Order: sequence, then C-alpha cells, then structure tokens
Amino acid sequence: MFGKRAIGSVSTQVVGPRVAAGGVASEQPKAPPAPAAPVQAERRSETYFQTKSLIFGALIEAIDLAALSKLDADSAREEIRDIVHEIVTIKNLVLSIAEQEDLLDDICNDVLGFGPLEPLLARDDIADIMVNGPTRCFIEVGGKIQLTNVRFRDASQLMNICQRIVSQVGRRVDESSPICDARLLDGSRVNVIAPPLAIDGAALTIRKFKKDKLTLDQLVKFGTISPAGAEILKIIGHVRCNVIISGGTGSGKTTLLNCLTNYIDLDERIITCEDAAELQLQQPHVVRLETRPANLEGVGQITMRDLVKNCLRMRPERIIVGEVRGPEAFDLLQAMNTGHDGSMGTLHANSPREALSRIESMITMGGYALPMKTIREMMTSSIDVIVQASRLRDGSRRITHITEVLGMEGDVVITQDLFVYELLGEDAQGKIIGRHRSTGIGRPKFWDRARMYGEEARLAAALDISEVSAA
Repeated sequence: MFGKRAIGSVSTQVVGPRVAAGGVASEQPKAPPAPAAPVQAERRSETYFQTKSLIFGALIEAIDLAALSKLDADSAREEIRDIVHEIVTIKNLVLSIAEQEDLLDDICNDVLGFGPLEPLLARDDIADIMVNGPTRCFIEVGGKIQLTNVRFRDASQLMNICQRIVSQVGRRVDESSPICDARLLDGSRVNVIAPPLAIDGAALTIRKFKKDKLTLDQLVKFGTISPAGAEILKIIGHVRCNVIISGGTGSGKTTLLNCLTNYIDLDERIITCEDAAELQLQQPHVVRLETRPANLEGVGQITMRDLVKNCLRMRPERIIVGEVRGPEAFDLLQAMNTGHDGSMGTLHANSPREALSRIESMITMGGYALPMKTIREMMTSSIDVIVQASRLRDGSRRITHITEVLGMEGDVVITQDLFVYELLGEDAQGKIIGRHRSTGIGRPKFWDRARMYGEEARLAAALDISEVSAA
C-alpha cells in the first residue's frame, strides 16, 4: 500500500516507532499557548485520538522505515504529509485542513521525535516538564506549576518515549533498572522512574534549559541579584576563588554556576564532572566527564568520586563538579587545597552554614575516620566563598547570601556575609518584596587575591556602590 516509497527520517530517534504506535495527544503544535492558560487550551476529543490511531497504524504499514532513516527531518516530514493525505482520502475520513495539520504534526512528532512532549520542549518559557503517568502532564512556567492537556495513548507509549530519550546517551530504563538519570541533546536534565517503582505509570521529569544562555547581567534584570552583587560575583569567578553554590531543588544553582564560568580566562584548562552533562561552558579548553551506571551484570559503574580523582591526573587548572552528593566532597576539597584554585561545585542546602554541615556529613559518609576538627580545617582552607541561591514561595529565584569562609575559632568555622537578601513583605498579587543589602564589609578576605589579578579597584568600587545603595 502506498508503494513503500524511499522515505527518510532524521536520526536514530526513529528507533522503535512501531512500539510507539498509537494515538498521542499533543498540545497545540502551532503557536505555543499563553503561559497563563495551558489548561484552557483546546482539548482533544476521544474521536480525535481514535482517528489518529487509525491513521498512525496505516502509516506504519505503508511506510518504509529503512528508507525513512536516510532522509533529513524536513524531507521525512514532507513524505509523511503526502502519505497521511493519501490515507485520509482512501479511508474517506472527514477532516478539515486544520485538523489534518494537527494530526500531521502529532504523527511526525511520534515518528521523528518525542511524541506529545515535542511542543512542550519547543517552548522556551517552560522550566520543568513533569509527566505523572500517561494521562497527566504538568509544566512550570514563571515559577508556578500548571496542568496541561498533554496525554499519551497508554503507559507503554510513555515508557517507549522514556526509553528513546535515555538511549540517546547510552543509558537504559526498564523493570530491571527502573531509575535513570539522563539528558537531552541540549543539556536538559532528565529523570525517569519506571514501574514497578512508579505505581501509576512511568514518571518523567525534564529540567529544561533556555536556548539562550543566561548571564549575570540578565539575572540582574530579573532581580535575582543586585548590580553590585553581580559585579562582585564576576570578580569572584575571575580571580579564581574556590566557590560552593548552595541551594534547594530548582533554586537555580546550575544556572548560576554557568554564569560564573563566563568569567574564567580563555586560556585555562577546565574539567567538569557531572552525573548528567548539563553545564554549558564557552571556553575553548574544556574536558567534559560524565558518570556511568552499572551494566546489566552490575559492573562497570563509574562514580563521581572516580571522575574527581581521575581529574587530578589530567592537569586541570579548574575542576567543576556539577553536583556534590557524597564522598567526592573529600576529593573536591583536596583538589581545591592542592593548587587547583578556582574550582567550583554545587550542593543542596538551605543556608551557607548548612552547606558546611552537609560537606562534613558527606565526607563522613565516605568512611573517613577523621576528627571533625580536621575536616573543618580542610573546609576552611579550601573553600573561599559560598553563594546561596533560593527559590521563594512566589516562584522567584534570588541569590540570598554571598558568604566568605574565614577560618576557625576553636572548633567553630567562622563565616562573614558580604551580601544578604532581606524580605520586606509581599504585594497585593502575592509577589515577594525584598532587597539585596551589603553588610558593610569593606575589605573581604579575597581582597589580596583580587589585587593579584588587577581587580582591586573594581572590587572596591562595587563594595562602595553597594554600601551607598544599602544606606
């Protein structure tokens, strides 16, 4: 039927379209809806899904998948368009031009991409996509979670799309390995947890990154940090201070880490270690490393600690750890304290003081029988600055602390805040009102380091401006 013509596909994403067959509901593939009202967007009827399933089944029978894999996306889409028109004509289906276009977009997404997720992935205003089983999909827009009308045909189709996503980076998710961390080709972070652990069907979470990389200047416009605070962060990134970025889930730690790396000199050799590669460094001399889970036999796992230890043999000038979660904290501190100035990492904590406590806990988890005072002395000699990022209850993200680690007094780690964010209240719309305030520190601990890099005058000017604006 229809000649099994020489038709093409874009890439290895064609893997398993037969498994993915079936009606898939897609949110408006044409113009993305306004962020405020995705729930009220046009809903697909059951008749639409039945018609789409009928056309999709006929398309899979008619199409030559081997030939499809040889064409680029545009050519494949045009070929699929022609065949869908023929199927509609032969089966005497009554569809308007608009309905045919919607069906065509949905079917092309099923065959060439990630099905009903494609319209959501194309929108740049979405920060997170959360799929809770085949019938419910939520998105985060502007810091608020909203329900969409996206749905999948059934649990098997959702599972097939999850497998298609993780297979792009050489990982797998199934009943024997139901938890998987992966990434999209643009660096967006992906987590999948599949049945039997996920009771109501596979749960897929995608942390999307904007197509245009954010900078500190843009964060200033968003109110995330004050201009003087941003200037000090630029200096901290440039003069090779060892930095820990602390914050809760979704507070913008990775975004801030990306921003700080913009101020690293172009001639420095940087090595990044991540569970799922998502950092977007623009320097020419970057080596990106990624952990690897165990294979089916339970062997071959490469942990973050393995990567950090191996970094030390690769002549790094800076080591950047995407997220510190366990015993690799000890190796990162060792690297910071042995000539790899300017190293950076992120971790989950609610305040700079709690970040130090978490590092202690993670080192202890590694089985090191070190006195607590020794661990704290190692932290104070390794970490220069802790930057705290927070997500407020109205969904906005703010840098709430820029804190220096000064040293020890007895058994206590001494810190001093350079900048803090003060909450002043909220307006009638529920938006948080606050301000970034300098604490009045006129000579931070890294002053001498700034002078070595010729940034002394710039640092003094930023501190002066912040004191005047806080007055």
